[in-house]
Amino acid sequence: MDFILASVIDGLLLGFVYGVAAMGLTLIWGVMNVINLSHGPIIALGMFGVYLIFGAFSLNPYVAILIVAVLGLVLGVAIYYVAVQRVINAPHLSTLLATFSVNMIIIGLGTAIFSASPRNVEFSLGSLTLGPITLLGTRVVAAFAAMLVAGALYLFLYRTRYGRYIRAVANNRDAAELMGVPSNRILALSFGLGTMLAAIAGGLIATFFPFTILAGGAYELKSFVIGVLGGLGNPIGALFGGLILGVLEGIIPTFMPTTWVPVVEFLLFVLILLVRPQGLFGAKS
Repeated sequence: MDFILASVIDGLLLGFVYGVAAMGLTLIWGVMNVINLSHGPIIALGMFGVYLIFGAFSLNPYVAILIVAVLGLVLGVAIYYVAVQRVINAPHLSTLLATFSVNMIIIGLGTAIFSASPRNVEFSLGSLTLGPITLLGTRVVAAFAAMLVAGALYLFLYRTRYGRYIRAVANNRDAAELMGVPSNRILALSFGLGTMLAAIAGGLIATFFPFTILAGGAYELKSFVIGVLGGLGNPIGALFGGLILGVLEGIIPTFMPTTWVPVVEFLLFVLILLVRPQGLFGAKS
């Protein structure tokens, strides 16, 4: 029982970080109806951003994540204006191809520059012992950081003018424009925020897992599963979806080989699509 409890808590800590990654994907879908296939490589760029800043300037990785967040926001806005803006009103296949092109460009450049060799951030915060349970300090701090990011996103969306603009554009872009909302700039901001969340999640993951430039693909798939669990277009639901997936990843290896983890995850993905396609917490348009 102690082992199962430790696995559940460890899964919850990971789930918060997974939730932040999925929030970026589902925010873009909820506002723009765009499936961002460059989500995984952007997570990987967040990992390498923290790795490079930590290595070059010896900055605390959590300070480096703040820099990576700003760079992620700028990168997301740039991707929107270069690749997404022109096909935003086109059929979904066009936006899929546009973001997939960005995906391949990032992977190609990243592989050429960094190769596919695994890297890791040599940083430790020790461990935290609670009775029979021992937790890595980096995972505990990453979970708290993820909660702060989720809380900040909620306050931004529901307590600020630009947050209201984003929700208005998500609900009815034409009506928002009639009320004076600059929809194109708000769409760029939304894509930038989604990219920033992906980069932050990547930076947090880099503090406790090794990674390569291809590592983001696995977390992109997890983000899709979490998005469906929480409800596509519902960023807060994505956080709870991340917790569910994290707990599953913690519990499953205690009963069966770890190779079954993705099998169970995608079985859950299919079941949710069949039984409750709007997600456990309801999708938002």
